[in-house]
Amino acid sequence: MKGKSSVQHDNSSSDVSSAILQRVASASVTVDAQLVSSIGRGVLVFAAVAPDDTPKEVESMAVKVLKLKMWPDEAGGTWKRSVQDIKGEVLCVSQFTLLASTKKGSKPDFHGAAGGEQARELYDHFVMRVQELYEHEKVKNGVFAAMMQGIIETDKLFMTVNLQNDGPVSIDYQSHDAEVIVTISLPCLLPETVTLEIQTNPAKEQGKTEAGPETKSKGKTEYEIPPELLE
Repeated sequence: MKGKSSVQHDNSSSDVSSAILQRVASASVTVDAQLVSSIGRGVLVFAAVAPDDTPKEVESMAVKVLKLKMWPDEAGGTWKRSVQDIKGEVLCVSQFTLLASTKKGSKPDFHGAAGGEQARELYDHFVMRVQELYEHEKVKNGVFAAMMQGIIETDKLFMTVNLQNDGPVSIDYQSHDAEVIVTISLPCLLPETVTLEIQTNPAKEQGKTEAGPETKSKGKTEYEIPPELLE
């Protein structure tokens, strides 16, 4: 007796957390003309979180910030050392505009960025995780949503970021973790469908289509299970 299994990949993607990592000789943040944070040699991180993000995504981003090899080693080998390896500093700045969409018209759309308390909690969790994984005193922070507060509420708080690029080296990081649902149906043997959920990277599963890499698609492929596996 033969059964069939169906494997369905749901490749519809949503906005994901994003960060720009800049290798700097120095960087600082001022809010309302007052110095808030400053670092020497290290990494300036502009970070944004999306509505579907969870602590897992921002924790992965925190690890990447500390482990990404952005500096040469003493022998001159390129991309050999991380900010931890060089004992550098980290300056984190909330930057929701990284998730702007410019697909339609000339006005950026920011619906792809998380807002309110969700964004604050996830961003704070990101900064806290970087501090926990490194040396707390080497990880500095800006003021969450200072620019937006200044425009909407008081018209006083306005954040300025000053930096001296080292390179320059700027790296775009995005979290593409998503779920692929694998459904195995054995109607001849089991009274109900067995469903397994696997975390994977959709970029490895989905090839580019004629419409471009951002095309959302779903596909369903059926595989016949060999009879000997059903015995």
